[in-house]
Amino acid sequence: GNLHVSERLDREEMCGESVSCSVSFEALVQNPLNVFHVEVAIQDVNDNAPRFLRDSFQLEISELTPPGARFYLVMAEDADVGSNSLQGYELEANGYFAVEVKESQDGSKFAELVLRRALDRESEQSLRLVLTAVDGGDPPLSGTAQLCINVTDANDNPPVFAQDRYRASLREDAPPGSTVLNVSASDADAGTNARITYGFRETPAKVLQKFAVEAESGTIRLQEALDFEDTRAFSLAVEARDGGGLVAHCKVEVEVVDVNDNAPEITVLSLSSPVPEDAPAGTVVALLNVRDRDSGENGQVWCELSGEAPLSMVAYVAENNAAGAPVVRVRARDADAGANGRVSYWLAGGSAGAAPYVSVEARSGAVYAQRSFDYEQCREFAVAVRAQDGGAPARSSTATVRVFVLDRNDNAPRVLWPAAGAGAASLPAAFEVVPRSAEAGYLVAKVVAVDADAGRNAWLSYELVQASEPALFRVGLHSGEVRTARAVSERDAAKQRLVAVVKDHVQPALSATATLHV
Repeated sequence: GNLHVSERLDREEMCGESVSCSVSFEALVQNPLNVFHVEVAIQDVNDNAPRFLRDSFQLEISELTPPGARFYLVMAEDADVGSNSLQGYELEANGYFAVEVKESQDGSKFAELVLRRALDRESEQSLRLVLTAVDGGDPPLSGTAQLCINVTDANDNPPVFAQDRYRASLREDAPPGSTVLNVSASDADAGTNARITYGFRETPAKVLQKFAVEAESGTIRLQEALDFEDTRAFSLAVEARDGGGLVAHCKVEVEVVDVNDNAPEITVLSLSSPVPEDAPAGTVVALLNVRDRDSGENGQVWCELSGEAPLSMVAYVAENNAAGAPVVRVRARDADAGANGRVSYWLAGGSAGAAPYVSVEARSGAVYAQRSFDYEQCREFAVAVRAQDGGAPARSSTATVRVFVLDRNDNAPRVLWPAAGAGAASLPAAFEVVPRSAEAGYLVAKVVAVDADAGRNAWLSYELVQASEPALFRVGLHSGEVRTARAVSERDAAKQRLVAVVKDHVQPALSATATLHV
């Protein structure tokens, strides 16, 4: 019964960037029959050094750039996890720049180059500095890249993205060529210094195979088919570069939405055949393992037996059905002949209140809905059906039918805050107050909405569809939090009106709108 390692384990190959890594399988023991679930945790060792995607990187920085300015640097990769993963960056000593380590929302660490002293192109036209990435192992491992910094003549307004972070959702069956989203940046300069081109920063080859950005328009398109089961999300680093060489950066996070594109897989673990005719009820005949590679509701499975068998029945009916719609057909067999073998069917009770929901046709055994079902009122019920022969005395048998009501997207989202009707004569508008000193990311308000449906039908997303200053505010795709997308300036109007739409997750989507006064 001992388990042994049969080949060298490579945690990075097995689990990639996942913090936890394990191998699970089932061990089958015969006579007596038993199944053991085994899970082996694979622990990381520091066997991978941090690595930059290239040996050298180019930066162009204007000589008018003020001290304190920050520049996004390339992010190193380290296949290890936890304390063995990338922990920080170090920069070769120099008189102009320092490096600061930042942590993104997903926990990854990237470096920002900070200008400490004003540049002078006439005295020094370029700098070559060594950037080192260090992990947290014992002893630590490191990787290096060379920064080639060219000092350019004055172009005193860099591009500015409308948002620091963009989010988009894309179904895994989206065809190549589909538009993911548009990024947009503006530049206060004129002429060639204001001409903006878009591109990706240093990005893994796997991501570049999937996505492309149009240099002139900023439109990001899908190049290659997605697979939710392979990768559930992508993070893209996009840059906007003006004609004078100044660069702005933003993050684009693409969520891959699961589609039910994987059929369940059934594995027979054990089968006892033949079965003695006097086997008692409850005897285990077979052990099955059912797996579906999809996730969420798409990965939930249920099992049913087709054909005739002395087993209970499971039926599924979508809500909002028509009265009289068929639910399921029960069938009983009687080995006698003539009237003694003629079977008729009757309802013989069930769960509380179940009788008014269905009826059974005496001759055929067809069970029909007596009314339209509402998932939000009743999600399941059970009825007992009696099969009785025509003999004297009559003989009968009873089976239980469990009916599960399936949810449909028949409820639109309902906005709880801000209150509906705010701003009308009967209900004065409530203003959210934002100080003029508010920086980018300031929490203005939170749109709160609910959906009476269930599952994917109740997943809500938020989007700004109307705003006095479109570039001033953004809303969290899933949180509904309205935040400033940039710092508030004296030029911004004192009163702002925002309209957000709340949509559920099904196509066609149902939606509601919320109006905010700021």
